[in-house]
Amino acid sequence: MGKIKNKLIKQAINASRESYAPYSKYRVGAAILGESGKIYSGCNVENASYGATICAERTAAVKAVSEGETKFIAIAIHGYSELNSSSESEYAFPCGICRQVLNEFCDPTLLVLLVSTENDYLERSLGELLPDGFGPANLNNKL
Repeated sequence: MGKIKNKLIKQAINASRESYAPYSKYRVGAAILGESGKIYSGCNVENASYGATICAERTAAVKAVSEGETKFIAIAIHGYSELNSSSESEYAFPCGICRQVLNEFCDPTLLVLLVSTENDYLERSLGELLPDGFGPANLNNKL
């Protein structure tokens, strides 16, 4: 999975550069790996009405679902602030809504790569980021 991780990371970094973030100045890119082996990327797209803003993770997932992919293996997320002149590493953790959307389609073992640079990233599982998540798997077990 090493080459795939590198590819996901690079695509997430590239996607963050396409971000539309005129309000927060915080650019985020994501790349999600479908079970088919295809990678879908997305970036955050802000709106003057903040509630209409969409995060990079959801952009990538919705793009994949709209093309028929509904099972995922891994996602890489890269974010940076245009206002941060420091060279300190930043990791862009997915917001609660993005965690819930990922939980809709992914197993708790989904690999989440939180990327600062190509060589500096954290690895987490979706289950670590959303413990006791509620979603389709929970519903099926209770019906």
